[in-house]
Amino acid sequence: MSNRQETEQTTVSAIATEVLFYHLERFPLDRVLPALLEKTIERGWRAVVQSGSSERLEALDLSLWTYRDDSFLAHGTAKAGPAHMQPIYLTTGSETPNEAGVRFLVDGATAESFEGFARVVYLFDGNDPDALATARKEWIAARQAGCSVTYWQQNENGRWEKKA
Repeated sequence: MSNRQETEQTTVSAIATEVLFYHLERFPLDRVLPALLEKTIERGWRAVVQSGSSERLEALDLSLWTYRDDSFLAHGTAKAGPAHMQPIYLTTGSETPNEAGVRFLVDGATAESFEGFARVVYLFDGNDPDALATARKEWIAARQAGCSVTYWQQNENGRWEKKA
């Protein structure tokens, strides 16, 4: 483990996990996720994106390379080589081979545990009743685990507002 990774892991371990719920209503996941991942990387954290389906995982893999004409987000999957070196690792499982400080859960994925992360971020489709039900269950689980929990919703301009 490098000094940077040791420092990052120590920092992550020393604070309680924040669990953030992003209620997607105005913009789709493939537009919102890259912006949140950019902010994560800017903070010096690594990320794991856990998808509820392999189809969504493949779409995200392509999207992160092409979401903007002038930029891309370096990332990888289990197929792409050394997972421990990826700043952003995409998976359908619960593994965290890149020692990420932030876990993003999309497309119905749920956390096995909240421990070991600075943040766990749920992104869910506000127009999908199943996604809403899953988010409610995960909210309760995060609160029962003693995590700091917040709920974010987009306003009419597409900006995020903290609602709870």
